[in-house]
Amino acid sequence: MLSLENLAVERGDFRLFEALNLELPQGSLMQVVGPNGAGKTSLLAAVAGLLPMAQGRVCWNKRDVRQNRSAYVANFSYLGHAAGLKAALTPMENLRFLMALRSQQPSTAQMFMALTEVGLSGYEHTPLIHLSAGQKRRVALARLRMEASPLWILDEPFTAIDRQGVVELEQQLHQHADSGGMVLFTTHHEMTPSRLLQALDLTHFRVQEDL
Repeated sequence: MLSLENLAVERGDFRLFEALNLELPQGSLMQVVGPNGAGKTSLLAAVAGLLPMAQGRVCWNKRDVRQNRSAYVANFSYLGHAAGLKAALTPMENLRFLMALRSQQPSTAQMFMALTEVGLSGYEHTPLIHLSAGQKRRVALARLRMEASPLWILDEPFTAIDRQGVVELEQQLHQHADSGGMVLFTTHHEMTPSRLLQALDLTHFRVQEDL
């Protein structure tokens, strides 16, 4: 389980939000919402350890993640605005490289299956420089399937994906939560209402200015 305790995040000298408490148990699908500048991307970056916290702590299974960073990192997958892919490599080569960073060696068949599941059958050996933005995003989403992490931290995962891809990704997020996973994400895409989908509104945690 992921939990955030009294979390505050700043950008420069400006505090984006504070006193944020959240528990994200297994089976959670949590969308972070709020206006531009509310700190949605900053929150996800802080949870992933890419941005320092001004206050509070992030816990994994009740333990501060700073006490055992490597164990926490092994349990989440992060997808930011940039997909973190190498343009000169093919989807297969990118997956092999990214999985090696996690000390994993999937079989060729497993990588083919992951790429097929995200609609990239026939493009497995095409360098990314020749693929569209949406196809590159699908390679990054195939990585999520390969890593099999319980916690997904996704910043605008629907970016550049076509209509059919949006439907498939919504299904993927729900399936992950349904199987006991956790998803913390932002999106400007209007999600289909469901029993799993919850919202974390950052406007409730804005710093109150003195009048």
